[in-house]
Amino acid sequence: MYSIRLLAARLGIGLCLSGWAILAQAQTGAPSSAAPVTPAPSNPPVPATSSPAAPGNLPATTSVPVQPVAPAAGTLAPTLQLPLPQASPRAVVSQTFGLTEATVEYHAPAVRGRNVWGTLVPYEQVWRAGANENTLIRFSTPVLLREQLVPAGQYSFYVVPHQDRDWELILNRVTTHWGAEGYDQRDDIIRVPVMPETTAFHENLLYWFSDVKPTGAHLNLTWEKRTLTLPIETEVHKQVLAGIEQVLEQQPNDWQLLAQAADYLVQNNIQPERALTWINESLKLQDTASNNWIKARLLAQQQDFGTAIVYARKAIKLGDKEDAAFKSQLPNMRIALTEWQAKAY
Repeated sequence: MYSIRLLAARLGIGLCLSGWAILAQAQTGAPSSAAPVTPAPSNPPVPATSSPAAPGNLPATTSVPVQPVAPAAGTLAPTLQLPLPQASPRAVVSQTFGLTEATVEYHAPAVRGRNVWGTLVPYEQVWRAGANENTLIRFSTPVLLREQLVPAGQYSFYVVPHQDRDWELILNRVTTHWGAEGYDQRDDIIRVPVMPETTAFHENLLYWFSDVKPTGAHLNLTWEKRTLTLPIETEVHKQVLAGIEQVLEQQPNDWQLLAQAADYLVQNNIQPERALTWINESLKLQDTASNNWIKARLLAQQQDFGTAIVYARKAIKLGDKEDAAFKSQLPNMRIALTEWQAKAY
């Protein structure tokens, strides 16, 4: 017992009564009869000084400065990462067509001399269509893929390459997977068959848009010597008309808004009855060269060339009195008028 006390004193360790009992128990193997006592809080270290003899005839002690403690065995120290470039860098491509914005977020692997299709990317297996996390695709409005409606939102994008038939492009509702790990076909939104095309060699995987029109665009995936193309369509006229109706409900007596609405329908040659209603309301509010010309074009589309000529002549007459911006359109208006006269008479 004395040896333990002496050792504690030399190390500058203060032991409470329960501590002595525990140590004694450790030496003798007998249970301690002392009641548990809460250890007193430790005091901050003080400069090394000589102290008088401790109680119990223990020799004087000398306090020792505390040294840094190394991490315990099995404990991982915090690690730092080097600022190195990614082998498959992150990329984002976005395209607006009509009133829709489509965005693809992906990581672009490189070929690096490897055999890609059938080896690096096995046939008949779901592939992440990129590297690292899920490849993600977002649509700001509902779109049509092979005439199937896909709601607006964000989806995971996968590809299943096949050796002897069309490949499959997949939109999946789960967007938090690491690549294809945890992929479940039951979460698929749509599968679109696509025939891969042979193209010039491309080292890095690339997503890009082409054939951009108000009604849609093509999303392309190119890597190595293969390109996959996904046609995307939108119901742009439906979206535009819904917006026009909302605006006209708020400002029903704005002749310019009514003329613009009618002009949109004339430009796209859709809903002539609605276009006629809007342009007539515009003309009632304000009789100008621009809305007369819109009505002339609308009537010509409906093969009513005689009446179209009347409104065209009126538009040209009013246009001579209006600003220079409208006068720049007069040459084309006169050409159209000549063509309509040839068809009318």
